[in-house]
Amino acid sequence: MTQTTLPLAPRWYTVKQVAELLGFGETKTKFLVLEGEIKSVKVGRNRRVLPEWVDEYIRNVTEGL
Repeated sequence: MTQTTLPLAPRWYTVKQVAELLGFGETKTKFLVLEGEIKSVKVGRNRRVLPEWVDEYIRNVTEGL
């Protein structure tokens, strides 16, 4: 019997991945992260963003529509 493994969903994203998800450039995304509009944590020298924080940013941006 063969065993099939499912790909794991990312637990957090890099800034580059967030930019791709949102359709933004990396520079704009880095600015949003550094300004705190998109929450992030620093791991070593890199920033990481939880998927929930991307959703939260989208909710905040679309709240007034």
